[in-house]
Amino acid sequence: MRIKKIINNNILCAVDEKGNELIVTGRGIGFQRHRGEIIDTSLIEHTYRMEEKTGQRKLQELVEKIPIEHLTLTESLIEHITSQIPQKLNESLLITLADHISFAILRKAQGVEFSNPLKGSIMCYYPTEYHLGQYCLRIIREQMDVTLHEDEAAFIALHIVNAELNTNMSEMYEITKLIEDTISVVEYFYQKQFDRESLDFNRFVVHLRYFAQRLFQGKITEDAQEEQDELFHQLIMKNCKEHYKCAQCIADYIKNAYQKNLSDEELTYLTIHLKRINLGSKQ
Repeated sequence: MRIKKIINNNILCAVDEKGNELIVTGRGIGFQRHRGEIIDTSLIEHTYRMEEKTGQRKLQELVEKIPIEHLTLTESLIEHITSQIPQKLNESLLITLADHISFAILRKAQGVEFSNPLKGSIMCYYPTEYHLGQYCLRIIREQMDVTLHEDEAAFIALHIVNAELNTNMSEMYEITKLIEDTISVVEYFYQKQFDRESLDFNRFVVHLRYFAQRLFQGKITEDAQEEQDELFHQLIMKNCKEHYKCAQCIADYIKNAYQKNLSDEELTYLTIHLKRINLGSKQ
C-alpha cells in the first residue's frame, strides 16, 4: 500500500496493490512522509473505502473538512444501525451521516440548532429508524460530551431511510410528505384515525414508502397484460368496493399533486392494504 496523497499527519489517501483507493488513518501515519512511499501498516488504525469512485472522492473531501473523530464515531454508529436494519444500506450513509453529525456538533458549539417540522411524521412512519436516531444521540452525548437537540434523531432517521431506499435527502422529504398526505386522505375518507402502532398500519406505511419511491423515480408499476391479473383486479373491485373507492381518492390526489396516473395493479394493492387497516382499526 502506497501513499497517493497526504491529507494531514493522521490521514492518508492510499492505493493498494490492486489499484484501489482507500483512506487510512492512524496517529502520525503521515508525519514526514511523501507521496509514493510505502505505508507502515502497523500504524493504520482505520481503513475506509467506497466501492464507487464518486463515493471515494466524496469520502476524501469529507475527511479533509471534518474531525477524524466524527468519522470514526459515525462508523461505529453505522455498525449498530446495520445490525438493526434487515435491508442492505447504501454505502454512502457513512459520508452523509458523518457530514450531518459533524455539522450538527459544530452548530451546537455555535449555539445554532434546527427544528424538524416533519419530526412527528418521521416518528410515526419510520419508528425503527427514529429509535436508532435516538440511540445515535445518546452515543454522541456519551462519547463527545455534546447534547444535540432531540429533533436531530428525526434528521438521522431520514438519513437511514435514505440509505435503505437509495434516494437523496430532498426525495426523502417528498416521500415523507406524500405518505403524510396519503394518510390524511385515507382518514378523511373513512372519518376515523387509525392505530399507528398496529402491524397492518405499519405494513401500509411501508407499502407507501416504496410506492412513493417508485413514483419519484419514474418507476410506477404499469398494468399487467396477463388475464389472471385483470381477473384479480376485477375481483378486488367487486368485493372491496368501499376500499377501492378510497384507493381511487388516493389516485386522484396523486394525479393532482404529481401529475401521475396509477395503474390498476397499484390500485389493487392499495385496496388490499386499506382493507387490512380497516379490519383491525379502532373506531
